Amino acid sequence: MDELPLFSPGPARSERWERLRAGVARLAGEGILLGTSSWKYPGWIGWLYERDRYLTRGRFSEARFRRECLRAYAEVFPAVSVDAGYYAFPTAETVNSLRRLAGDGFRLSFKVTDEITMRRFPRLDRFGARAGQENPRFLDADLFRRAFLAPLEPHRHQVGVLMFEFARFAPGTWSSPSEFADALDRFFAGLPGGWSCGVELRNPELLHPDYLAALARHGIAHVLNQWQAMPSVGEQLKVPGILTTDFTAARFLLKPGRSYEEAVRLFSPYDRLREPLPEARAAARQLIDTLRSRPRPPQRPSFIFVNNRLEGHALETILALVSP
Repeated sequence: MDELPLFSPGPARSERWERLRAGVARLAGEGILLGTSSWKYPGWIGWLYERDRYLTRGRFSEARFRRECLRAYAEVFPAVSVDAGYYAFPTAETVNSLRRLAGDGFRLSFKVTDEITMRRFPRLDRFGARAGQENPRFLDADLFRRAFLAPLEPHRHQVGVLMFEFARFAPGTWSSPSEFADALDRFFAGLPGGWSCGVELRNPELLHPDYLAALARHGIAHVLNQWQAMPSVGEQLKVPGILTTDFTAARFLLKPGRSYEEAVRLFSPYDRLREPLPEARAAARQLIDTLRSRPRPPQRPSFIFVNNRLEGHALETILALVSP
């Protein structure tokens, strides 16, 4: 791939682009890496991305944009959440391509593939004949090592946090929160060390002392998450022992009570801020202040990811967080 020139923002956006970059860099210097959930949003053209950078034969090429825009993203942000990892195991080719685009020092965080985290496959077309069936590979440590960790191993120094998102379990799936905690305990006991991992819940009843204790035993982070049916991040921060290890991960995804589908309908194409959420911003700032006050090993940064579906425009949300 031909090298592209470094991003040079146009006059109309240079001031906010510089403020965003400077604020994000300041926190990165303190071991707090801010980023977004995915990055291929045409709605960010004119703010983070330059349309002229993705022309083919004089016309904007969405294919080229999606293929190459991580390079411009990485000129502002030190990390990103690769949400596509949830739908398919990463391949060596894909990981190497992302690494080359982002450059050294950038951290690629991944959502772990649902083949590992779904106990029963939902009734969705993409699961074919498996829809509605029990998943025989649920929390399969051997599959995770072979299919997920192996392609990442050559680039371990650029891998951020690996996030195990557990979709909402149906009532009765677990006899108790302790049963779920025991399953996690066995799974993480079978994994190699040296990776930063986190667990993200969709069932508030599983946010239990036994769950937090299991994570703490293995140095796994609880991923603080702003989501439809979960307590807010501000409420989660009040839970004793919620910071289970020496780094933290958080994802600001949705306004509690709002469905993903509603947020997509309200906020697409994510080209401007639509609905500021003071409570979510206050929780993010509280988390940043908490992380600043904690001692940390130099190679264990914390991660905060913001989704467009939170307020309509993740870049504007982050700018508000890093502005004085």
